[in-house]
Amino acid sequence: MKKLLVILTLIPILSWAQGQNLKGKIIVDRLTSQSLQNSGGENPTRRVTIYLPPDYDKTTSRYPVIYYLHGFTWSDSLQIAYDHFDEVLDKAIATGKIRPVIVVMPNHNTLYRGSMYTNSPLYGNWADFTARDLVTYIDRRFRTIPNKDSRGITGHSMGGHGAIKLGMLFPDVFSSVYALSPGALGLAKEFGPTANAYKRAQEIKTIDELIAGYDEVYANVVVAMGRAYSPNPSKPPFYVDLPFTYEGEKLTINQKVLALWNENCPIEMADDYVKNLNKLKALKPDWGRNDEFTHIPLTCQIFSQKLENWSDTLCRGIYWGT
Repeated sequence: MKKLLVILTLIPILSWAQGQNLKGKIIVDRLTSQSLQNSGGENPTRRVTIYLPPDYDKTTSRYPVIYYLHGFTWSDSLQIAYDHFDEVLDKAIATGKIRPVIVVMPNHNTLYRGSMYTNSPLYGNWADFTARDLVTYIDRRFRTIPNKDSRGITGHSMGGHGAIKLGMLFPDVFSSVYALSPGALGLAKEFGPTANAYKRAQEIKTIDELIAGYDEVYANVVVAMGRAYSPNPSKPPFYVDLPFTYEGEKLTINQKVLALWNENCPIEMADDYVKNLNKLKALKPDWGRNDEFTHIPLTCQIFSQKLENWSDTLCRGIYWGT
């Protein structure tokens, strides 16, 4: 009887321990994308990190897929090496917080540390690469559930920006969007017309100075946005046009360039993509009210209010999560 009691006592402990040892598999792959063929020096062969759930090799099951987009200066490899994203997923699956899922993390770290997940006429079609080429490749190679209802997209900072943008552009590919602290949804605060970032982008003359560490990160971001939104192959050193320039302290607004930037900022894009937003099952921007990047709470609130203003026009079945 005592032996039986000991065994019964140990069963849940042993089961818990086994659960803790169940680990997903990390696969690092590379995909050469036709969408990323470019004349701007970016490598069209991109690294992709894929997380497969712990039971993937033991079953013939198919799995839903989450596409996770990293932030500016970050990469897919740092998601594992530094953020230990795989361990978070292992724990979430083991404790039943989420069902087993495939997670795909493409590398969008570029020469200027971020693609903005945007199609650029000079530097490659990063949106098409992610939503078309990558999704097609993943569905062919792995046992996914290959339909939009089992496919979501999420990301942090620049990745949150990208998740919202790709959700609007490709509602036939992704059904649900979650954006954590999405950056640069609109041109305000650190990226508004009076921000020092544009002045510094004019003053800095070399890429080494621009991308060294984080001292010039705001200038780095506006140059990266310029490469995505308004590239100019005849304008060294960074080959971009900026919407706001300075002669001394005098601000000049280039309305043509500003229009291009607004076309690529999710707050302004949303007006043209109401029907696409209506096709999503869920869209949730999530941010902290005291975020150190002050544009994030402000632009998230503006974007959320825009969704609220459309609440009578849009399908009542969608979950905005604002």
